Amino acid sequence: MADGARKRRGERPVAPSEQAWLVEVAEGASRDAGGVPVQLLGEYLTLLADAAIHGRRPRRGELDAVGLLGRRAAEQGISAGRVVQLYLSAARRLWQDLPPVVLSRDREAVRSAATAVLHVVDEAVATLAEAYAVARRDLVRREETLRRELVDDLLRGDSDLGGLVERAEPFGLDLARVHQVALAAPSQRLPDADTAITALEAVMFDRLGDRDVLVATKEGLLVVLVPAETAPADRLKPPPDVAGQLGWLIHRELTRLPRGRPWRVSVGRPHPGLYGIARSYEEAREALSMAGRLQVDTPVVHAHDLLIYRVLLRDQPAMVDLVHAVLDPLTRARGGAEPLLTTLETYFDTGGVATESARRLHLAIRTVTYRLERIKALTGYDPTDPTHRFTLNAAVLGAKALNWPQQQLPGQT
Repeated sequence: MADGARKRRGERPVAPSEQAWLVEVAEGASRDAGGVPVQLLGEYLTLLADAAIHGRRPRRGELDAVGLLGRRAAEQGISAGRVVQLYLSAARRLWQDLPPVVLSRDREAVRSAATAVLHVVDEAVATLAEAYAVARRDLVRREETLRRELVDDLLRGDSDLGGLVERAEPFGLDLARVHQVALAAPSQRLPDADTAITALEAVMFDRLGDRDVLVATKEGLLVVLVPAETAPADRLKPPPDVAGQLGWLIHRELTRLPRGRPWRVSVGRPHPGLYGIARSYEEAREALSMAGRLQVDTPVVHAHDLLIYRVLLRDQPAMVDLVHAVLDPLTRARGGAEPLLTTLETYFDTGGVATESARRLHLAIRTVTYRLERIKALTGYDPTDPTHRFTLNAAVLGAKALNWPQQQLPGQT
């Protein structure tokens, strides 16, 4: 504070020798705190000196100025511990380096000086810490709002590329890279989103670094955006080292949380650029929805593994017509269509091996071959004939996607 301003406030001017002393104390405190800027001390040292030498206590306006410095420290990203260390170190150094005339006074005077200094330290540090905490809360709320808005625009494929690039930079996102999106859905309503985000951020940053990784929430889902170059491929079946797989890694971390289980995770395919993020997100959403419709029993699904269903359902009326024309005769079998449909699905999954199909279905091989013959008799399509197999397989996949025969085919009465 300039001497003219101090005079107007009724305060004594700072002598040149005292100013040099306080500068030395400030520089030493800055070194003690790991290089925290001395500017964050403001007039704090002068308040301490006035308290030690004259017993003066700080005014409200002076403490408000300390609070502004606390906010500034938070905005600069300096930790609260280092800022408090700066203030405490400054007080310690100032007391140690007080002019001899102060410390040579009688015991009562020294005790009064010490009490006045401690009072300044107590009020100033409390004001500093409170203002710092308020500023950090404001910053977190502001960052959460900006993060939510950024995620919404990224996943929507906002056309303002220049604006998005600028907004994404503080979050460490390079929109020119190839990214992929993973979604995590809890069994019920999303529990304690902050805890889930923190857990996922910790493991994602540890594995992939803190750039080009973004974790947020959208419409009750957890959204994880990662660079595809470092994210390994995912598959429906967990590999031996599930920690190295994106979808399984996310699922493992979320399963550790006390709420939200069982989680289902879907992973979109990697795509380049801004619109690639939106495309990967839509694929992950579709995979999540499809996994529910298909009653997939694995907790992690990959959009790549469900591409066939997207193709089949792109022309739903044609698929309905195929399922009805090829598989509807199975409903006339004793026990309905489901046992025969399950046999067909397993038979195709095993590559047309009847013995393996029987093992998976826990049936005698004779029962499996009988059912295959029955399917041929009812539908006119032979599952063992390669020329018929494609039609039957497409119809079975379509039935699964349409949840037939559990649900009536759309448009069928």
